[in-house]
Amino acid sequence: MADLSKRLPTNVEGEFFVDETCIDCDACRQIAPATFDAVGGRSAVRRQPAGSEEIRRAGMALVACPTASIGSGGVSVAEAVSAFPDQVADRVYFNGFTSESSFGAFSYLALSVHGNVMIDSPRFHRGLARGIAALGGARRIALTHRDDVADHVVWAAELGADRVLHAADVTVGTRDVEIKPEGEEPYEVAPDLLMIPTPGHTRGHAVFLFEERVLFTGDHLAWHPTRGRLYAFRDACWYSWREQIRSMERLLDYRFESVLPGHGRPIHLPAPRMREELQRCIEWMGAR
Repeated sequence: MADLSKRLPTNVEGEFFVDETCIDCDACRQIAPATFDAVGGRSAVRRQPAGSEEIRRAGMALVACPTASIGSGGVSVAEAVSAFPDQVADRVYFNGFTSESSFGAFSYLALSVHGNVMIDSPRFHRGLARGIAALGGARRIALTHRDDVADHVVWAAELGADRVLHAADVTVGTRDVEIKPEGEEPYEVAPDLLMIPTPGHTRGHAVFLFEERVLFTGDHLAWHPTRGRLYAFRDACWYSWREQIRSMERLLDYRFESVLPGHGRPIHLPAPRMREELQRCIEWMGAR
């Protein structure tokens, strides 16, 4: 938990606070937007939570914070831990427990009759493992790219799961991954889960399409809430912006209604509108 002596002066007075170790990953602002906001390049408590639901969400942000930068004297940590995985769509859950090594990237759990799949890796926590087990465990861990692998080794052993990562993004820390597709052709992870290579952010980046409705996008694509559109991270493109545009164009061939990113905000739209927004994003990228 956070250090009270390092409490940021940008917090409002009250029980919950953020300390100076905050890395501005945006996790707490997504989990508990009524409590946390961006102030001066970091998160801070803009309003103390009021009521049981706001307190519960603030507690969830506290345990999910990758740097333990959130503090509170009276929150029930056990209750906050048990709130994860947290449902965000039909048969899709947010795992919480973001990792500093992934800069607070979000990990998800997709429930499938073909075996549940963890998308990217959260920080390992025994309480989260119990929550995932209660939902049926996970058969596979689908890794979108090399940056957001966190505690994948521990999770693979805990779940007895095979891992999937594009060969072009395999590093020393992921050389033991069991499944390493190559090239740019889609790879069927399961009958309802398709791996679509999307080089750009990294050479081996891939997105995962679940049931032709939910697209897990890693660091490839997200929603910009203030600009009201889909966008890509131009300043965090480590391989090739040109390739990322080409990868985005290929996604026009697929139908999906939800974008759930590792970094950035999620969005749920009717499929025709989502395609329009994707085309708009591609045009914006081409002008950058």
